Amino acid sequence: MSAFRWSRPVRARRLVLPAFVFLALAVTGCAADAAPEAAVPLPSPATENAAFADWLTAFRADALKAGVTGETFDRSLAGVRIDRDVIEANESQPEFTKPVWEYLEGALSDTRVARGRALLAENEALLGRIEARYGVDRHVLVAIWGLESNYGSFQGTMSVVRSLATLGFEGRRTEYGRTQLIAALKIIQHGDIAPASMTGSWAGAMGQTQFIPTTYNVHAVDFDGDGRRDIWNSHADALASAAHYLSQSGWTTGATWGYEVKLPQGFDHASADMSVSKTVGEWSAAGVARIDGRPFPQGEADEKASIFLPAGHRGPAFLVMSNFRTVLAYNASTSYSLAVNLLADRFRGRGEIAGTWPRGDRPLGRQERHELQRLLTENGFDTGGVDGIIGYNTRKAIRAFQQGAGLPADGYPTPDLLEKLRRR
Repeated sequence: MSAFRWSRPVRARRLVLPAFVFLALAVTGCAADAAPEAAVPLPSPATENAAFADWLTAFRADALKAGVTGETFDRSLAGVRIDRDVIEANESQPEFTKPVWEYLEGALSDTRVARGRALLAENEALLGRIEARYGVDRHVLVAIWGLESNYGSFQGTMSVVRSLATLGFEGRRTEYGRTQLIAALKIIQHGDIAPASMTGSWAGAMGQTQFIPTTYNVHAVDFDGDGRRDIWNSHADALASAAHYLSQSGWTTGATWGYEVKLPQGFDHASADMSVSKTVGEWSAAGVARIDGRPFPQGEADEKASIFLPAGHRGPAFLVMSNFRTVLAYNASTSYSLAVNLLADRFRGRGEIAGTWPRGDRPLGRQERHELQRLLTENGFDTGGVDGIIGYNTRKAIRAFQQGAGLPADGYPTPDLLEKLRRR
């Protein structure tokens, strides 16, 4: 589940597998398309189809052991084909990551805010019932709805079964694909949706709330009472399912997500990390103050919170609390949680950011991210591997380098930081 699933355009090159017969019948080859531009040639259609047929035969046995009936498997996977678009999307990495301020501009657009406010009014009674059942704030639910599928208008059009079968067969997420495919088959077997109607993203996220199948099986609910958990077509089921998921992930009813704050002079930016948790009272005593000058509510003095700097020490700062972390259970991106909570605030007529973004910074390209990790590792700062993904271990390594170099230790990667490592 995620707010936006960016992937570069891929060539429409699909290999169609003839109707699959599960007793290891021979699979005929299909005509080859024009040669792709990739440096490594693809296997021939006949070879790939035969390998896929063998994989499906073996996987069918595993699915039956997991509780999927033969009838469900055969009906759901009849005529299934490899989707090379899915394989390419799975293996690709974006050349550039979107700066957080650009991401937020799209997430918090005037159109999205206006539409969300209208839907809050239109669904007031429904949202009231969901709040009463699960205790999750309606504004946050509608914000998730808006970011996941633009309020249900863009849920993805790819066959979830085909996508997950492709991922289970080939690539770097085969275990994910196999696990999610079995979960998807159990959804079909339960009678919630037909195979042809189970559509979503290339990675298998589905419906108005973009649940992956395992999340669906645990958290989807039939809130409208029609006997089916339909997150594709039922606003009630989709929103209540998201509420159930958040409530089970630790949502605190009535609590805030956090505040934009001003940091004191001489603040130790190494403590601005989601792994560092202090009470609101402790942060306040250290000089952290709300950006609007108002005091923190007395009732929150003992609440645990962390300082979050989405664009490093030169950008806005936020004090984030438990419900911010709960949204991270829905999507592990801190930028996503910030977008959800700010969008929810915009629905309420607040949520404007007072701080200034460092718009002069450009994001590091893919090769630069690899180089940054390689240079950090060579200098004794463990990034946990060189994969071009700036995650927790890489940010920790950046902080260690910054501290040794006498720089603000905010863990934020910039071209200037990379240049300092090159010179080192």
